[in-house]
Amino acid sequence: GHYISVDTSYEGEKAVLTSPDLYSEEWSCVRLIYQIATTSDTSPDPARLNLYLRQEGESFDRLLWSAKEPSDSWLIASLDLTNSTKKYKLVLEGKMGQDKSTSIAVFEIKITSGYCIECDFEENHLCGYVNRWNPNVNWFVGGGNIRNSQSILPKDHTLNSALGHYMYVDSVYVKHFQEVAQLISPKTTAPVSGCLSFYYQLKQESSIVFTVYLRDMSGFYEEIWRTDSALNADWALAEVDFNAPYPMEVVFEVAFNSAKGGYVALDDISFSPVYCSNQTGAPFNPANAGCNFEEDLCNFYQDHKDGPGWSRVKVKRNVYRAGDHTTGFGYYLLANTKFTSQPGYIGRLYGPTLPGNLQFCLRFYYALYGFFKMSGTLAVYVFEENHVVQEKIWSVLDSPKGVWTQAEISFKKPMPCKVVFVSWCKSFWDCGLVALDDVSLSLGSCQAADLLLPTPGECTFEKDECVFTQKKRGRGSWHRKTGPTPTSYTGPKGDHTTGVGYYMYIEASNMVYGQRAYLVSRSLRGTSGKQCLTFFYHMYGAGTGLLSVYLKKEGDDEEIPLWRRTGEQSISWLRGLIEYESDTNYQIIFEAIRGVSIRSDTAIDDILFQAGPCLEVEEIQFSSGYPDSLNEIEY
Repeated sequence: GHYISVDTSYEGEKAVLTSPDLYSEEWSCVRLIYQIATTSDTSPDPARLNLYLRQEGESFDRLLWSAKEPSDSWLIASLDLTNSTKKYKLVLEGKMGQDKSTSIAVFEIKITSGYCIECDFEENHLCGYVNRWNPNVNWFVGGGNIRNSQSILPKDHTLNSALGHYMYVDSVYVKHFQEVAQLISPKTTAPVSGCLSFYYQLKQESSIVFTVYLRDMSGFYEEIWRTDSALNADWALAEVDFNAPYPMEVVFEVAFNSAKGGYVALDDISFSPVYCSNQTGAPFNPANAGCNFEEDLCNFYQDHKDGPGWSRVKVKRNVYRAGDHTTGFGYYLLANTKFTSQPGYIGRLYGPTLPGNLQFCLRFYYALYGFFKMSGTLAVYVFEENHVVQEKIWSVLDSPKGVWTQAEISFKKPMPCKVVFVSWCKSFWDCGLVALDDVSLSLGSCQAADLLLPTPGECTFEKDECVFTQKKRGRGSWHRKTGPTPTSYTGPKGDHTTGVGYYMYIEASNMVYGQRAYLVSRSLRGTSGKQCLTFFYHMYGAGTGLLSVYLKKEGDDEEIPLWRRTGEQSISWLRGLIEYESDTNYQIIFEAIRGVSIRSDTAIDDILFQAGPCLEVEEIQFSSGYPDSLNEIEY
């Protein structure tokens, strides 16, 4: 047969292969058979094979899958593609890296309708199912008219003939008590829930245990099915409810106790997005358990016995006191304000009820103010409703004052539970002001979420400058930085993404008045329809100059101004929103101009490109200075 490959004999850093226009209104599965071969052991910059989804109307490709591990045999990758009404292309990209002896080959790429965990075992790639090798008992392919085992069945289930295939495991070579054979499905790559069904036969002389587990990426096993009947001489159907909101594998496990155990055969694994049992009720939506406090407290509430410990407040734009994290001029929660801070006071904020037995990742932003000790200022408890147990899962350490800092916590409880934010005012000297904003909850552990593929069109500057490059003219340049800028009374104290990450800024003390610095995106794909660009900017300092955003279309010399701010704006990170259109390829340019003094450090962070119109409207696209109202907090 033939395969396609790319190796280092070609000049250029990457090879790209694009599919024709594809269209799938049903759920489908992409299977890729590939190999990365290399002679060197380790390389600082290894070769990579990436698969992207290029959707119609999007300026950015979505990374579906990436591999860099070399192997000496063909490997299979299975990727779920959710149903969509848009046309799309699949883009295969081979990146050679620094390794001089590598080649990447692709033998087959196949898109089938249905789910990746479904299989009838008729094809030699077995849909990406793998046997976990054990010296004594293993799953084998049976059928296909090969009489190679004494426990072979006369017919498979798919074709109901001697020519069809199935998987089986038998006890002939069992040496020890409780020998285990495992057949492992490909990992789910999109959230799925519904009914998993399969056909099996079981013949036993002494006890066999046949179990089906779900295994998540941290290695946690959850049993979802096991055999109850002693004997099945014919193919029996098993159905089980299946819920995988984050990546999981299905593990078919057979445990034998002796060499005279018997056998288990398995065939026709299929999946339907409707639960097998009459389970009603919508699946849990984690979005309902978060809040940015812009409109109200969402599904959070306070205990009336405590009184109002947390107040929802907003700060007008000013140069003394930071605003909220969401936009810089919206609402956030503040505990221990002048109305509530009696010593010994506790303020509790309860979240909505969360279902049990699911792995959660809780993220939120907090900021500390005041000059006093901060122990116990903010803690997070998980409160199990049935027996009143509270477990402390997080408490604040001293962090820089007035900087929105991100906290993330993974937790899993067997019973339904609530998250409680507790602020404690111990005494007059130990009672800091603490602020809370942008609480979000996602399924799966936070570590697993960090491994997830990046959002297309998002740049947080945490690792690099993403799609942006410097266009140097003279001495003006953007710098990637973490922590505060060197000059006092200008620039941010920390980044917007986590409070301790990176942002881009101009260092005014290295520049002269009126000097410009350009940050230019690479060429982005033009699309029909509106696009929305969101970013955060920081313009604090008495001598602040200008920050402008331009759109430059391919083949045009002119740069179209989209947005501009002049002069000092706020001590907070503020959110900028720009709606624009371009049907030809284009670039986005951020231009900062140094102001009259060295207190002119302008910064940007958290840039996000999205298809479709902006959901909110920014009041002013072009403005100068900040409002003259003083440093007020509105209650």
